[in-house]
Amino acid sequence: MWENLPRFLIGVIVGTYWLRVIHLARKIRRSERHSANVIPPGVSGMVTRIFWFPVVILWIAIPLSSPFVRFSGWALRPLFDSVIVQVAGLIVAIVAFILTLICWKKMGTSWRMGVDPSENTVLITTGPYSRIRHPIYALSSLLMLATVVALATPLLLLMAVFHLILLQLEARREEKYLVDTHGPAYSEYVNRTGRFLPKFA
Repeated sequence: MWENLPRFLIGVIVGTYWLRVIHLARKIRRSERHSANVIPPGVSGMVTRIFWFPVVILWIAIPLSSPFVRFSGWALRPLFDSVIVQVAGLIVAIVAFILTLICWKKMGTSWRMGVDPSENTVLITTGPYSRIRHPIYALSSLLMLATVVALATPLLLLMAVFHLILLQLEARREEKYLVDTHGPAYSEYVNRTGRFLPKFA
């Protein structure tokens, strides 16, 4: 069991991450009297969630179960075992989670899990958002990659591919909505920031 402890702790972090997302969505609904768009309106929002929900469940379940279940099937058997690599993945996961908490705090009541074209939200361009347009998505990608580094099973690798593609699609949907909502102010913001990494040029 002890050799899989870092993997288990990553599972705890990922589970806590998504419990926090649920808490934020409920808080937005209670305090702001509107949805946090966990399932955004429209066909594309529904389709992405159909894929995303099982990805999240497996992302949590596989590392959480790693100390207690002997994976025998090829899809769940780790491709390599290294405690040092597991610990490195755990450290990255902790950092990504802490930075995500900072981003959520900065977003405040403007945070949404998806976009509703009928909504007008405040454009946040300070703090972590001054250099990166989607720091939460960037950190979610990093958290997923940290999980895969620590527990590289074929199934988890497949879930990582789905997660990273879905984040790309979601970021582009958000940007189209923000251009339509904020016009030139958002276009200028796009010109001076990177989508997932800072723009230095």
